[in-house]
Amino acid sequence: MQDSKIDLEIPVDEVKIQDNIKVSFFEALIPIIVLVVLLAYNVFIYGDSATGGPNQFALIFAGVVAAIIGFKKNIPYNDMLEAVVDNVKSTGSAIFILLMVGALAGTWLVSGIIPTMIYYGLEILNPTFFLAAALIICCIISLATGSSWTTTATIGIALMGIGKALGLPAGMIAGAVLSGAYFGDKMSPLSDTTNLAPAMAGTDVFTHIKYMSYTTIPSIVITLIIFTIIGFNYSGSEMQDSSALINSIQSTFYVTPLLFIVPIVVITMIVKKAKPLSALFVGTILAGIFAVIFQPEILMNIAQSKVFNFNSAYKGVMNAMTSSVFIPSGNEILDANELFSSGGMSGMLTTIWLILCAMFFGGIMQEIGALQKISNTVLTYAKSTFGLFASTTFTCIFFNGTASDQYLAIVVPGKMYQKAFKDKGLAPENLSRTLEDSGTVTSILFPWNTGGAYQSKTLGVGTGEYVWYAFFNIISPIMTLIFAYFNIKIRKLFK
Repeated sequence: MQDSKIDLEIPVDEVKIQDNIKVSFFEALIPIIVLVVLLAYNVFIYGDSATGGPNQFALIFAGVVAAIIGFKKNIPYNDMLEAVVDNVKSTGSAIFILLMVGALAGTWLVSGIIPTMIYYGLEILNPTFFLAAALIICCIISLATGSSWTTTATIGIALMGIGKALGLPAGMIAGAVLSGAYFGDKMSPLSDTTNLAPAMAGTDVFTHIKYMSYTTIPSIVITLIIFTIIGFNYSGSEMQDSSALINSIQSTFYVTPLLFIVPIVVITMIVKKAKPLSALFVGTILAGIFAVIFQPEILMNIAQSKVFNFNSAYKGVMNAMTSSVFIPSGNEILDANELFSSGGMSGMLTTIWLILCAMFFGGIMQEIGALQKISNTVLTYAKSTFGLFASTTFTCIFFNGTASDQYLAIVVPGKMYQKAFKDKGLAPENLSRTLEDSGTVTSILFPWNTGGAYQSKTLGVGTGEYVWYAFFNIISPIMTLIFAYFNIKIRKLFK
């Protein structure tokens, strides 16, 4: 599931792979064809607002089509329903994390933490090198925490604000943030997928990380070069004058370096392996306290109170945690880009709805054996070593787009292809690297995947906007195929 890196653990032994597959390859494809057609038409009709309801119903409709096929194959209704329930259970942590991220974003806004980050970022970061700097910063944070989700929910939100203030397109900024976040997500020994992939393949985590560096380092270097070139070529006339923005921030919020205590505490907790929910909760409460100390006027305005007392402070903080708030700065650029707005916990409900519907579709598809049937069919064409790598890569991407769950995109292909790699005389780290290069990073490319839904909502950018700039996430699976095709660093089993 989402590399959420945020402790969204699925017990491997509980991941069921259908052995007695009753559906044909064509029957397995029907629900996917229906889903793709509906999703494409929704985007055509609704554009970016398709995730506000139409895509959710498309997932339900395609799941019903899959269930009808299951009924015809005498697969019990209760079995299919149980599979859906199990899928929904696996997203429990993700749902609560989403809610807590919404609360954290709201309190980090009203406490002045995010505005302060933007303030100092505008003073320090050079617009020409901003994208490259954002990439490197997110690489460092995600390596330290092992969590792409924590990285985007903290420093990622601040970088989005800085980049928007500089006049950069939101999709471009998000692409740099996500590229850096998923570099650490892959390479950190603290990351759950970095531990899950070698467990599925039959190798150890440090052998996996070392072997994965052969494809990951070139991918991130290429990504850094691309963002550096974009920074140099982006028209300077389109960049905003930061002095007016800095003055507006300072006149709206009380800016002080003391506010950095909260993000430092959160990141330290994650590094010390505290549970993500605990770290996010602590970060939310601390930010609420800091809001009372440093931003009383902001809380009074949110609470619509003329006096600052316990009631107005409580109402202001609680509103920031749970509902939409907007803090006008008086600056046309800042207000137009809604840099000082947050949806709170309620702003995450559409994303949660999308995840639940995706789990409905994925659960039924898994129970009727459709996903396994398609994967098995692909495997029959994997006669060569490159064909095996290619099949594994596309199977991982396929599961991210259909099962809507990054963990399943690693676990199921890992179980399926482990014997095939061994039969080809290939060391298990070949498989573990391929699982990460194609399973971990591509989850954000699908709006209905838990990863894509989370990142899109957290960063406030549609998947369709950032997908063209998530260079690292696109290059990684291509890099693993290049290495396989040219037989570069393909380790063999010792006889």
